[in-house]
Amino acid sequence: MYQVLLVEDDEKLAALVAEYLAGYEFSVDVVSRGDAALARFRDTAPDLVVLDLMLPGLDGMVVCRQIRDLSNVPILILTAREDPFDEVSGLEQGADDYINKPVQPRVLLARLRALLRRGQEKAGLSSADITFGAFRLSKENRAVFWRSQPVILNSTEYKLLLVLAESAGQVLSRGDILKKMRGVDFDGLDRSIDNSVSRLRRKFDDANAEKIKTVWGEGYLFSPSAWD
Repeated sequence: MYQVLLVEDDEKLAALVAEYLAGYEFSVDVVSRGDAALARFRDTAPDLVVLDLMLPGLDGMVVCRQIRDLSNVPILILTAREDPFDEVSGLEQGADDYINKPVQPRVLLARLRALLRRGQEKAGLSSADITFGAFRLSKENRAVFWRSQPVILNSTEYKLLLVLAESAGQVLSRGDILKKMRGVDFDGLDRSIDNSVSRLRRKFDDANAEKIKTVWGEGYLFSPSAWD
């Protein structure tokens, strides 16, 4: 399941897009104001951003630039503006694609999938499973299993677990983790990694922090021998 942040003030359009994409492999989080988009992006760490340009609170071009300064997440601008200058400007501000409204839902879906494929190829991601004892993570399906049972994770939890599992046996600092997850630097105040680690421990019966270890003063370590 891929998480999409849809920044759109047209409630009917947002509902239609969210409903259509939900029928495929996407979960859609809707924000209706430009000045609320960045905070929501930080909180949810989505896989894709679909962004209108004419927004209350803050113009979509500014939102695009703010998000791009934080992350390499794919950004698709979906707007009623038809001026070619806006398309050029949007791409220069960091957008990866630009579509004019109205758009056929299946076309939007195809463009989002194309952006995901492009991002995976750029990152060199493999579809192979990661397995340690009774733990299995499927990159291809974004699915996680513990003792043969599926584990429900939100997008942030999944990305964090993937980063840790891919570096099993290595200590990763909070800065390392944030850089791999979002392409941003750790500012010393962000506690989202600590909070997500706590949630993962609860979901994997890790009350004693043996599976995901805390290395004081350094960071976190995914223990490859603790998942039997």
